[in-house]
Amino acid sequence: MATFVQTPCDEAVIRSKAAAAPCPKSSERWILTAMILGSSMVFIDSTVVNVALPALQANLNASVVDVQWVVEAYSLLLSALLLLGGSLGDHYGRRRVFGIGVILFSLASAGCGLASNIQQLILARAMQGAGGALLVPGSLAIISASFREEDRGRAIGTWSGFTAITAAIGPVIGGWLIEHISWRAVFFINLPLAIVVLLISIYRVPESRNENENARIDWFGAVLATIGLGSLVYGLIESSRLGFSHPAVLIALFGGSFLLLVFLFVEARTRNPMLPLSLFHSRDFAGSNLLTLFLYSALTGTFFFLPLNLIQVQNYTATAAGAALLPFILIVFVLSRWSGGLVERYGAKLPLIIGPIIAAAGFALFVVPGVGADYWSKFFPAIVVLGLGMAVSVAPLTTTVMNAVPRNRVGVASGINNAVARTAGLLAIAALGVVMLQVFNRSLDHHLSAPELPASVRHSIDDQRINLGAVILPSEIGPPMREMMRRSINESFVTGFRSIMLAGAALALVSGMTSLLFIGTRPKNNASSMKQ
Repeated sequence: MATFVQTPCDEAVIRSKAAAAPCPKSSERWILTAMILGSSMVFIDSTVVNVALPALQANLNASVVDVQWVVEAYSLLLSALLLLGGSLGDHYGRRRVFGIGVILFSLASAGCGLASNIQQLILARAMQGAGGALLVPGSLAIISASFREEDRGRAIGTWSGFTAITAAIGPVIGGWLIEHISWRAVFFINLPLAIVVLLISIYRVPESRNENENARIDWFGAVLATIGLGSLVYGLIESSRLGFSHPAVLIALFGGSFLLLVFLFVEARTRNPMLPLSLFHSRDFAGSNLLTLFLYSALTGTFFFLPLNLIQVQNYTATAAGAALLPFILIVFVLSRWSGGLVERYGAKLPLIIGPIIAAAGFALFVVPGVGADYWSKFFPAIVVLGLGMAVSVAPLTTTVMNAVPRNRVGVASGINNAVARTAGLLAIAALGVVMLQVFNRSLDHHLSAPELPASVRHSIDDQRINLGAVILPSEIGPPMREMMRRSINESFVTGFRSIMLAGAALALVSGMTSLLFIGTRPKNNASSMKQ
């Protein structure tokens, strides 16, 4: 465990009955730097791994279901334990728990880089998720506890923008490393970042915690949430391999749903719940989390399949696929600080209606590119429009969540909102994976009905359907047949990809409607009116 040195503003933070006192202006830059770099490690590994998925399929002999688990194992622990991570930070000290999360995340990253098979990689990814669950809620909670109310919106906007830009750099560097070194090097890029974050945290970041230091941690709730979500995700993912009628899939789906209902029942009756349902009495808090659920389902679920399309179907290099999303990230980066100030001027409702509508248009534009589509005329417009929509939405959304709760509950609020975002992506990847495979199979069945196709080739392709665009054609077929079948597979993938993007557009529109119905019309902070 790291030793944390008390900073000049720690004493005021610890003594304050409001759980934290704003730090001097001179400390704010160091705090933002540490929180941005720490959170960036988590966000980098949420994006860079997608670029590595085709390499994992090729080098570790992994199916699409296997690489889904590489992403989902990470998201599962991150989603299920984010609530616990926020509670631990409020209880034991946000800086302390944040530092432990950085250490665990960096050690797990090294384990990912050293993995010798897909099972070891999945296990190490799960440990990364657990570290991220301690790290992410602490970063936003520390910012909210350390900055004055009038500066908090722009500080969160700056955090949003810079974490976005570092997350953008990750896939580009990761793509280059995949091409020139190895996919393993992708995970080692976290180690130098972790060292810098720990040093700044030890000497410059103030400690803060909830005044109720004797509250018990809701370990039972954490176990229920983890097993419930894990079972539900297992059922959705493995249905692609086993079918929905398989007993293991049915047990997992019904069992997971039941455990999540039990989790809500337990949380409603626990004295110190991991998920304080009383926070949802605030319409702003409830509405912003519901909006997060829909919007991040769309974003994470669709972006899982975009690198597969670019690399396996459009024949982009890993570096080019990583760079393809740079316009998206740059737009979010450039506009996030500006959009963080929109709440102060117009309230959250307007940007949280307009932003998701623009994002829905961006998702819909991804339907345009076909096989062999030009990036600048087909993919680029969709990426730009989607980036504009998310830039308008992200900072106002985060600020609304944090301003809707008392200051001494910001760790829990941050954990809840991040858990909702991660859970949204977790379930969306699993559910949209089922949709993708079903549409892909129907389209491929149409192409395989050609009478001139040899039975042996048809059987070989049937055995690899679960690999989607990574299907390997038999070596004995000639060039004309090989070219025809490769195009059939690519067109079937694009057909499925279009269905996924239309689903993303629908989810984004629903998120905008949620803002219309729930979010308040004027900027406000509910902290002063809500009871602890």
